[in-house]
Amino acid sequence: MYPRLEINIPKLKHNVCRLKSILNEENLKMAIVTKAYCAMPEVVEEISSKYVDYIADSRIENLKKLQSIKLPKILLRIPMISKSKEVVKYSDISFNSEIETIYRLNEEAKNINKVHNIVLMLDLGDLREGYFNEEELYDVVEKVLKLKNIKLIGVGTNLTCYGAILPSQENLGRLVKIAKNIEDKHKIKLEFISGGNSSSIYLLQEGKLPKGITNLRLGEAILLGKEAAYGNFIEETYHDSFKLYCEIIEIKDKPSMPIGEIGKDAFGKVPHYEDNGIIKRAIVGIGKQDIDIESIIPTDENIQIIGASSDHMILDITNSEIIYNIGDRLGFVVTSYGGILTACTSNYVEKKAVYNLGTQIQLA
Repeated sequence: MYPRLEINIPKLKHNVCRLKSILNEENLKMAIVTKAYCAMPEVVEEISSKYVDYIADSRIENLKKLQSIKLPKILLRIPMISKSKEVVKYSDISFNSEIETIYRLNEEAKNINKVHNIVLMLDLGDLREGYFNEEELYDVVEKVLKLKNIKLIGVGTNLTCYGAILPSQENLGRLVKIAKNIEDKHKIKLEFISGGNSSSIYLLQEGKLPKGITNLRLGEAILLGKEAAYGNFIEETYHDSFKLYCEIIEIKDKPSMPIGEIGKDAFGKVPHYEDNGIIKRAIVGIGKQDIDIESIIPTDENIQIIGASSDHMILDITNSEIIYNIGDRLGFVVTSYGGILTACTSNYVEKKAVYNLGTQIQLA
């Protein structure tokens, strides 16, 4: 079936091993973030068999699919209070920033005779989730420690995902300091000081990650072999673990410039075109509903992506040395986290795990 996304298991396993060796240098634990590929059980089972300490996902529906895997499961997104019952049932740890939700989690945990672990999130400037006011956080800690079916195991933060604020010695140092304040005041030990995601890798490699961080949550670094702060590739990792294959449904010689007055396209934007005369154009059966076209590159380096509508992607194959025919399949390397996310979320793209290492396309 096409379009088809092939997920290379040996390459992902290699990247997990490589990242774990980097984290081990500072005695950090690794949480693998599974949301980009919708927590496909066959993929998670393969790449979490060694080196992984936690499985983390934003969707409780995804964690529900992974119950057979015997690793602690983290719900990354702040829980919906309406899903509190499912949260305590299917996750071992949840990230929280609202005391009302924590109270409900406590009630649901009590109903099933379970102690649910929570991490309190701090907003260190990225302005997404978490306590921005430090005193508010300390007040919530007081309340949480009185609950019988909730255990506070740590604090965490998220950076670069919304405000694009980079991890630094200053902001992550503040996270460590706040954790120490909580430990000293309440005579407890916080085992989980989560210093962010793949954007924190660069600090770790430069030896600047503050002491006291206990774990990182890695998605992009594993999937694409790059840190997420500056987008630099990590040495000795594969960068082409996700490949998209699409079928050619039309080949025509046509002008490169559309004919007539140009208005808005189907997505409300006014496109720009360059006049390169008559070109050989191929259409493949995939579109913007299924893939972010800016996140893929053809494996045939002589092919150029011109654009796409919802269901069609248009290519310039004029300069290719290969003679293509209707029904042929073209390959693309998925080069961004967003590209993996859209392709895996689309019901119209087949997903297939592959187990041959193949060759690496050098993107760096």
